[in-house]
Amino acid sequence: MQVRSGIPVSPGVVVGPALVLGSEDFRIPRHYLSRDAVDVELVRFKTALDSVCRDIEEHEILVGDQLGSQYAAIFSAHLQMARDPRLIKEVESLIRDECCSPEYAVSKTLRRFAEQMQNLGDQYLAERALDIFDLEKRLLRKLLGESREELSNLTQPVIILAHDLTPGETATLNTEFVIGFATEVGGHTSHTAILAGALEIPAVVGLGRYLAGVSGGEMVILDGDHGQVIIDPDEATLARFRDSQARSIRVRERLESLEILDSETQDGQRVQIFGNIEFPEEVHQCMKRGADGVGLYRTEFLYLGGNKEPTEQDHYDAYCQVLKACGDHPVVIRTLDIGADKVPARLRNRFADSQNPMLGLRSIRLSLQSTPLFKVQLRAVLRAAVFGNCRIMFPLVASLLEFRQARMILMDVMEDLEDEGVDFCRDLPIGMMVEVPSAVILAEEFAREVDFFSIGTNDLIQYTLACDRSDPSVANLYRSGDPSILRMIQSVLKAGERHGKSVTVCGQMSSDPRFMPLLLGLGLRQVSATPHAIPRLKEVVRNISIPEAERIAAHACSLDLARDVEHYLLGELGRICPDLVV
Repeated sequence: MQVRSGIPVSPGVVVGPALVLGSEDFRIPRHYLSRDAVDVELVRFKTALDSVCRDIEEHEILVGDQLGSQYAAIFSAHLQMARDPRLIKEVESLIRDECCSPEYAVSKTLRRFAEQMQNLGDQYLAERALDIFDLEKRLLRKLLGESREELSNLTQPVIILAHDLTPGETATLNTEFVIGFATEVGGHTSHTAILAGALEIPAVVGLGRYLAGVSGGEMVILDGDHGQVIIDPDEATLARFRDSQARSIRVRERLESLEILDSETQDGQRVQIFGNIEFPEEVHQCMKRGADGVGLYRTEFLYLGGNKEPTEQDHYDAYCQVLKACGDHPVVIRTLDIGADKVPARLRNRFADSQNPMLGLRSIRLSLQSTPLFKVQLRAVLRAAVFGNCRIMFPLVASLLEFRQARMILMDVMEDLEDEGVDFCRDLPIGMMVEVPSAVILAEEFAREVDFFSIGTNDLIQYTLACDRSDPSVANLYRSGDPSILRMIQSVLKAGERHGKSVTVCGQMSSDPRFMPLLLGLGLRQVSATPHAIPRLKEVVRNISIPEAERIAAHACSLDLARDVEHYLLGELGRICPDLVV
């Protein structure tokens, strides 16, 4: 049994077979063979091995003729590895003595060899592990033939284990069969993690290197509540986690009863809880869970999920779907926020030279440099806005000039639609994301020009604390409870209050029940969270009074260290809502 700990990014406990991605794109059957089938399967393995060796020999000859013997030596080494008697003996032993399928025996053996090489402490030998993965891939392709399966062709439930998943890959996961995923890299607020929450797939990221020791088909427990992945668990561990699963289901069912109730504190203060959505289809889950509307409609899915640039009609249809489903409830549409870790395949060349993507061309900067692309989206938003209570929001605004330029382009689009005689919304509220320290420092000035603020804590934390939110090596520095972050939120709230502008928090911090009493105590009356978090947040609101929240916030703001703040808030949550502390 192998236990790995990482960062929990989407809650839930699931148990199922592993689908390992990265060095392996195959579903590997682990099924045990009948004794009668062993000889046939041994022949199948030998046939596949012979075929792989012939392929390598052909590549060796071809490369030797065209590039020279020094390059052909690469394939000579591969051939020597494929014919290694120890390797062949171990694979055959697993098939003959343990009745394992050849696919499983190959993967298990070669991954053990690769892991040993990676752990020798020698960089050159560690890199040779890649040659072993290549050999594994070749053998599996021969053994599985046309039965190789991509993510889009799954037919049975699996837990995906990968080095990383791009936001585009995550966005296209088939949630009917992908019951959870875990990655070696990534942080709590990486966009892949955000998408996992949106899709409501239990997920753990930032596990560190572990894939070399895992074979496809092995049983896996993924605990998205505590950030654990257990590979090949024993029966006692399986029983314990199934009990945990049952408890989580009971709590979830109880929270569902809150969906029809108002989000109101014990002393009668109404608190609006909006939903963050990635895809139009999520709006129904949002409203079903009692959301007061959509506080953050991320629109990147239109670019990340396909291979062509979305048309104005694509944008329009997606926005209309959400606005019509929400009726009179507000919908805040955030304009395009690609760049950093969200780059569509067809635009990668444009970002290829960026030395630091988080500080490079992204979000509103990209839109302002790509006016035709920006105008397509703005036209669709203005047209769709006639069907509901729509608002528009610009992301990653760092200066007054950026906000004014974006607003001016919006006005230009309005004039174009007017000239064309196209119906559109003329009084669309215009807001901005507060995600960089400069926006906080200038909050007073911004408050005179915007209609509303939305604090995006994910980026605000990484830019304030100078730690890449997707880098596991600094994950311990990325802390929502840092005193500097609390003061920044206070500063924006005060600016909004003085100028009569509403303020919402829409980052991952607002989806964490621990922070709800703190945010209420600081004066916040609107949050926007992932749909699955809405009932939990409502539970906190309905079990606290504003004076109690103010007491909690005052004490939290008196603490010097993020860890002390977060530990204190966890203790208070356990007192207010014990069921929410898992």
